[in-house]
Amino acid sequence: MKFPGILLLSVVLCGATFGADAAKAAPAKADSVPQVSVKKDSLPQVSAKSDSTKIDSLAKYKESLKGKAANDKHVYKDDADQDGVVDSLDKCPETPSRTIVDTLGCPMDFDGDGVRDDVDRCPNTPKDFKVDSLGCPFDDDKDGVPNEVDKCPDTPSEIHQVDVNGCPRDADKDSVFDEFDKCPNTPQGTPVDERGCPRDSDGDGVFDVNDKCPDTPKGVMVNREGCPFDRDKDGVIDEMDECPNTPEGYAVDSLGCTVDDDRDGVVNVKDKCPNTIFGVEVDTVGCPLNKKQDLDLLRKGINFKTGSAELTENSTPTLDDIVALLKDFPEVSLEIQGHTDNKGKADKNKILSEDRAKSVLDYITSHGVDVSRLRSAGYGQERPVADNKTAKGRAMNRRVELIPFYKDAEGK
Repeated sequence: MKFPGILLLSVVLCGATFGADAAKAAPAKADSVPQVSVKKDSLPQVSAKSDSTKIDSLAKYKESLKGKAANDKHVYKDDADQDGVVDSLDKCPETPSRTIVDTLGCPMDFDGDGVRDDVDRCPNTPKDFKVDSLGCPFDDDKDGVPNEVDKCPDTPSEIHQVDVNGCPRDADKDSVFDEFDKCPNTPQGTPVDERGCPRDSDGDGVFDVNDKCPDTPKGVMVNREGCPFDRDKDGVIDEMDECPNTPEGYAVDSLGCTVDDDRDGVVNVKDKCPNTIFGVEVDTVGCPLNKKQDLDLLRKGINFKTGSAELTENSTPTLDDIVALLKDFPEVSLEIQGHTDNKGKADKNKILSEDRAKSVLDYITSHGVDVSRLRSAGYGQERPVADNKTAKGRAMNRRVELIPFYKDAEGK
């Protein structure tokens, strides 16, 4: 393989020697060798005295360059927009320079949205989506979800978190968007306030959904159910109870203290004579020691003729005892109530009860008690105290009741 290289070197050296000798023998004229102009880096450098073979090669190379230039000119002439597709086949002959085209010379549009790929900023737009000049789907509310799939197309601009349907996120389904929800994990179905937190209308720390006392006054301590503490279970909360240890089941007043309506020192729940006149001495069950001062006993002695408001003669001793009692206790006033059973018509029974009460009032005033201390009322069959289905019950319902009342602060 080294022999050809040695041979070529010998030929070059012989040629150089031969050229030097010829130059000494006869100097050549300046125009005896054709001058060739080529780029320095396009051909090997040769001397002016190169042989005719090398000169011919140079000439042929120059001719090839001229041919290539002519060919290029021909190509551009037949491809006006220079997109690589000749005009005769180019379906888009005015394609902008440097645009990527298909085999027909038209700009590539991968997603078929009418915006060529080199301009399209959203090259994967789904088919049939309307797009803007940059090839991106229209999104009128700017929430990042195209109009075509946006189920909440009017999402406010201040909402930045939307789901795949373009609707504001509301993880706990309480209708308060996640961006504004201060209680994002509210149990579903729980009423919430404008912050997305469970409502606590009375501000007691117990949510309305669990609050069994939703109207607790502000500042009152409550239990786990949202109800004020009431240790004695009398219905009066501890904060307002002046008698916090009332026995369970006892009736109490607004202050939580046991009720003693007749002010005899025996609470109602134990009082067997709850209408005792104030100041009358009573026993342990609240009944007067002097039976002629016991209104509950006295009222049983008042009787009327059947179906009439006329008092019977045997009622006189009882009525006289009532007159004496009122004279002994001038500070007391008396309401006389008439009641009937349910036999007969209700309207007639009411009139009868009113007339009977008025008969008692008239007797008392006729015996020296001022009428200003008395009042009468008839309730007919409206307020039974026993079962009207039995004779005994009906007899108990036909009655007169004597209810004391007072005009001064002490006795009332």
